[in-house]
Amino acid sequence: MSNTADDGQADSSPPSTAEFTPERVLSVFRDRTDQAKPLTATDVMDALGCSRKTAHNKLETLVERGALETRKVGARSRVWWIPFSQLVGSDTGPQQQREPPVEHSIADADLPGTGAVLDDRRAALKAAYDYLRENPDTDAGKLITEVFQEHPAGYKTADEWWEAIGPALEDLPQVDLAADHEHVWHYVGG
Repeated sequence: MSNTADDGQADSSPPSTAEFTPERVLSVFRDRTDQAKPLTATDVMDALGCSRKTAHNKLETLVERGALETRKVGARSRVWWIPFSQLVGSDTGPQQQREPPVEHSIADADLPGTGAVLDDRRAALKAAYDYLRENPDTDAGKLITEVFQEHPAGYKTADEWWEAIGPALEDLPQVDLAADHEHVWHYVGG
């Protein structure tokens, strides 16, 4: 794979595998009109510009999590797809796309409020999740400092905010609260 850009200038460094998270690979499957269509590792490589090894590693991680299914289709070929159970829900019509598991967990989070207030609190929870995903090992103080000001979600104090957001964040997929006394939060995905 070449690291040259279309304009002929060489990229000074190869892309980091950290750029190719399992969630980014999963987005290749979800951001299509036909989410049920199986993809090959080459399809993922082309969509993301990553190596075959990186594509295979991330695809296998997604299979282990249950986000994708796979099967061999020839002597040396394999395809991956989103499981049918994740594509079709009891309340989704044929034109609606099912949200990723994290989005469902956020939508189902036990947060107080209704209407716009609840929407703001879900947005705050998503922002906290995104911050944790970008900063995989962080403590509650840093989460509060970095997220609360931009996403107060109707709370007057950071303590009130954390009493609602903290437990909901801990319930999200791929989030783990360490058992140690420092209360370090870990994003355990890809």
